[in-house]
Amino acid sequence: MGGGIVGLSTAYFLHKSGHRVRVLEKSDITQGASFVNAGYITPSHIIPLAAPGMMSKGLKWMFNSASPFYLKPRWDPEFFKWAWYFKRSSTRVKVELAIPVIKDINILSRGLFENIKASGDLGDFQLERKGLLMLYKTEKAGEEEMKVAEKAKFIGLEVKALTKQETQQLEPGMDLDILGAIHYECDGHTTPKEFMSKMLAYLRNSGVLIHTEEEVRSIEVSGKTVQNVVTDTGEYQADEVVLAAGSWTSALTKKLGLKIPLQAGKGYRINIERPTGIRYPAVLMETKVAVTPMKGFTRLAGTMEFSGINQKIRKERVEAIAHAVQNYYPGLEITAEEKAAAKSGLRPVTPDGLPFIGRSDQYQNLVLATGHAMMGWSLGPATGLLVAEIIDGKKPSMNIEPFSPDRKF
Repeated sequence: MGGGIVGLSTAYFLHKSGHRVRVLEKSDITQGASFVNAGYITPSHIIPLAAPGMMSKGLKWMFNSASPFYLKPRWDPEFFKWAWYFKRSSTRVKVELAIPVIKDINILSRGLFENIKASGDLGDFQLERKGLLMLYKTEKAGEEEMKVAEKAKFIGLEVKALTKQETQQLEPGMDLDILGAIHYECDGHTTPKEFMSKMLAYLRNSGVLIHTEEEVRSIEVSGKTVQNVVTDTGEYQADEVVLAAGSWTSALTKKLGLKIPLQAGKGYRINIERPTGIRYPAVLMETKVAVTPMKGFTRLAGTMEFSGINQKIRKERVEAIAHAVQNYYPGLEITAEEKAAAKSGLRPVTPDGLPFIGRSDQYQNLVLATGHAMMGWSLGPATGLLVAEIIDGKKPSMNIEPFSPDRKF
């Protein structure tokens, strides 16, 4: 259940293992978080969203709908519970425990992206290893990122500090208004739409059954076994069921009596489909905006908005992204038409910043694969492989205990 990057990656590895696979997806698989993300493959993103002080920032920014981390005021008991878990997870001890786990699954996934390309299954697609520039304008932001960089170095990631002049040499076509940058050479990037469309075509041509615009309405169980998945147009039985429905997962787990705390975190993107001169992916540190040179265009992406399940485009958030980019790249103009064409996607966010990957003790033939937040794209292939290994009864490629759906918050 679910046709995003995680669902399709899972279908890919299950198919490779010899399984007959059916994918159920409520959309037409042309939009959503798997299509509007920054395309990053990010071993460098070792700090989970649930970091010390993050909830305080969210409360501070609550009434500023243009802020990077926006909590829309609303009466929602499920959100209140999630926020309490988030606060409890935002400790230095828990972050330190999460760092090697996040690094390991990202490294695993980076290798799998490379393996998929080398296999030729999807033909050629953009997969570059230029790294990621963390651009900063203030000494405070630079010092904060240097602390992360030191942790990254300690666990074996390739990273170095750059002066403004050294950064400018990497971007000779741009006039950068920055103090410096941290260059995470360990990172890569892709063009999401290209990868998704080629993965979808490969799966269909390989006999994987892809059902689009078909919504799951109920899940029938008997004891600890999922018996039937009922949609608005059909009913299906399966030996194994994988729940990879992203931000819509909670609605389905409720039908199963599972308490899986998830909230939808909305992100936005602006595409500039003309030459910009930008060569390197970058994150604009003070504003948390991502800039990615993709195949044929440049993508500007960012923000984390908790406002429930909706596709509403808040113009002030789009303007904030455009304004931030023009502050770091003063010569880059973003047109009104480009801003008007902005899209959004919903990312499933867990309270502790780690995804749910694995079985719950309550069901024998159900595997969860969701909750990747801003790293969904980066972790798609690794999650797919881990799910296939779980279903095949193989020893997983890494320790999956930290991802348990039954973990306490």
